Amino acid sequence: MTTELRRLRNYIGGEFKDAADGRTTEVVNPATGEVYATAPLSGQADVDAAMAAAAAAFPGWRDTTPSERQKALLKIADAFEARADELVAAESENTGKPLGLTASEELPPMVDQIRFFAGAARLLEGRSAGEYMDGMTSIIRREPVGVCAQVAPWNYPMMMAVWKFAPAIAAGNTVVLKPSDTTPASTVLMAEIIDSVLPKGVFNVVCGDRETGKAMVEHSTPAMASITGSVRAGMQVAESASKDVKRVHLELGGKAPVVVFEDADIAKAVEDIAVAGYFNAGQDCTAATRVLVHESIHDEFVSALAKAAAETKTGQPDDEDVLYGPLNNPNQLKQVAGFIERLPAHAKVEAGGHQVGDKGYFYAPTVVSGLKQDDEIIQNEVFGPVITVQSFADEAQALEYANGVEFALASSVWTKDHGRAMRMSKNLDFGCVWINTHIPLVAEMPHGGFKKSGYGKDLSAYGFEDYTRIKHVMTSLDG
Repeated sequence: MTTELRRLRNYIGGEFKDAADGRTTEVVNPATGEVYATAPLSGQADVDAAMAAAAAAFPGWRDTTPSERQKALLKIADAFEARADELVAAESENTGKPLGLTASEELPPMVDQIRFFAGAARLLEGRSAGEYMDGMTSIIRREPVGVCAQVAPWNYPMMMAVWKFAPAIAAGNTVVLKPSDTTPASTVLMAEIIDSVLPKGVFNVVCGDRETGKAMVEHSTPAMASITGSVRAGMQVAESASKDVKRVHLELGGKAPVVVFEDADIAKAVEDIAVAGYFNAGQDCTAATRVLVHESIHDEFVSALAKAAAETKTGQPDDEDVLYGPLNNPNQLKQVAGFIERLPAHAKVEAGGHQVGDKGYFYAPTVVSGLKQDDEIIQNEVFGPVITVQSFADEAQALEYANGVEFALASSVWTKDHGRAMRMSKNLDFGCVWINTHIPLVAEMPHGGFKKSGYGKDLSAYGFEDYTRIKHVMTSLDG
């Protein structure tokens, strides 16, 4: 007996459609390694149709009042909340994530973020009208940019879709959103829910692969391209968008330093860092995976962290005791395993370092010590449940090591010394610095990095403003 595969479809102009040429890709549950659905492998014709639908819908949506956009987003948030179980199930099947943690740690913040942007729609600020030249009054208008081409990643498919569409739609833009080819199910379900709320063409979903995303970014219609993904993908998007001077919003890789000083509460630091490093299988650009520990507590810290790793569990989505599920796909499993296989002789695997089970793409919680600053695993993003530990002698060396990578998204400092915490937060070259904690996010505060971690902000009023443009209007007082 064979089980019929679920059939996912694009959502274009308010209608669910197959790819114009009928091509599909298989969608695999990473917890089992088994195919459970097919999704469109969209080509140029599908991208053209979605862009045309978004462009046609833009004038009407642009001209809605902020209160109308707010009401629509609040309805979407309520609808997501009402169908939370379906969304969590789709996301878990997409990613293999634990059902309980997805329901408690991802769905509520996601709904809250939609409600935040619903409120933000009515709070755009600008300079008051004024006379800066005799006989002339100047006015500042803040307007939506237009059609937005958005590409979401596979590590948080559902939440990252929200980070893309909610501020764009709140500001009066229309959207063409592409989920990752490995995780389209929850985004398609979101389109089904949104269908009853937004006018046709305001929100569109096009499934497909890297070439589909490329066609979206290179398309002449969008005024802005936004991507959350790898540095390589971000560089390609920036290059493509430059050809017609599109706005670009990039949230790329990370290699967050976690700086633990000798006066830190070791037990609390270990407990929190283990969770922040292993949550979502370490598939998080802000994950606490690069720990720098003062040499005086290094051995004690490593021992405690290895013990915490040994007590951390990975497994199937319905197991309530697991902290994280599988890696997203076989290529990601191969990448993570490759970092461990290529470790230099001076490195030591203190815990984990191996695949778990023979079904799905699970990898053990891993701790590696004895590393040097120029080691591959220190300089490059692993994107898996692997925490590295280095030692440092003093504050200057800690800062040198922390800033000594090409990424600059997030960081944390663990100390009871307020002055030291303030010095480090000033000098750490990262878009976010947490003190005595790591990874909490709130809708009101910006998320985004520097250097090869990209530019532009998600969340907050800053993220909202990224989806607007500024116009100066000057009028003569003489009539």
